Amino acid sequence: MEEKNKEAASQEVRSLPFSIMKSIWLNILLFVLTVFSTFFVGINLSINYKYAEVFAQNSEVSIDLEMLLDPQIILLSFIYAVVLLGILLGHELGHFLTCRYYKINATLPYFIPAPPTLIGTLGAFIKIKSPITRKQQLFDIGVAGPLIGFILSVPALVYGLSISKVVPTVSSQQGLVLGEPLVLKIIAGIFLENIPSNYDIFLHPVAFAGWVGILVTALNLFPVGQLDGGHVSYALIGAKSRKLARLFFGVFIVMGVIFWVGWFIWAFIILFLGLRHPRVLDEATPLSPGRKFIGYVVILIFILSFIPDPIKGYSLFDIL
Repeated sequence: MEEKNKEAASQEVRSLPFSIMKSIWLNILLFVLTVFSTFFVGINLSINYKYAEVFAQNSEVSIDLEMLLDPQIILLSFIYAVVLLGILLGHELGHFLTCRYYKINATLPYFIPAPPTLIGTLGAFIKIKSPITRKQQLFDIGVAGPLIGFILSVPALVYGLSISKVVPTVSSQQGLVLGEPLVLKIIAGIFLENIPSNYDIFLHPVAFAGWVGILVTALNLFPVGQLDGGHVSYALIGAKSRKLARLFFGVFIVMGVIFWVGWFIWAFIILFLGLRHPRVLDEATPLSPGRKFIGYVVILIFILSFIPDPIKGYSLFDIL
């Protein structure tokens, strides 16, 4: 009997071939394309940072070839791409390595290049190909990504803000004005004190990469469906998380009207993915006190990272 059990266990292990052993050409191709797309977006960010005072004084100044070929601009662009992709890669590897730990089959990260966008990418994701049957596994996989992403984003914000520039305020017609998460306000209060009311912070590319990392963390921590926050909320409160998911779906709609129309797109994506979370076998089993504490830390991270208006001036009222 024992021999049969060992044989069954051996077959079960063999039936979970990890995707890392399979062809990863698509993962590599998408990653390389995303390196280029973030690098080229970084050129624009770096030029705007280096010549922030010039653009603030004269909005008619245009980008020329000399700026594009400036070695400092090229270096800053490369640094932006490395920092941003490092944060996103850290987030996804947190999920992937936790899946590996629990013998759950998952792919390596797929990056999404997006050259025409503000940041050069639409993020990254992994595909979990095996069912997650235990609450502990679900919780650990859910928190690993946001925790690592936040831990990597904060140093980028701290360093980047310490060398960011303070320039006269520009209108939303002259450039994009970014929303500020609570963690950014706290760090800016330490490194950039006594900023005049008619001045704004112009982020260094490293600080902007950190800002993106914080935004990605917040977006993933909404307690809805298959998002990281959905995994965490389901592990913490079980079936009650479904009511919480419906509540937050309504919150997306309200925020789209008042703060930023991008929340409508996010609401559609959430609706497409589904508001309900699949059940696990041990739904009634409570998490350990240590995991509950980590859950409360993740809620605090969400509060520090949340940005109601990632891009100011784009509420439904502003557009209409």
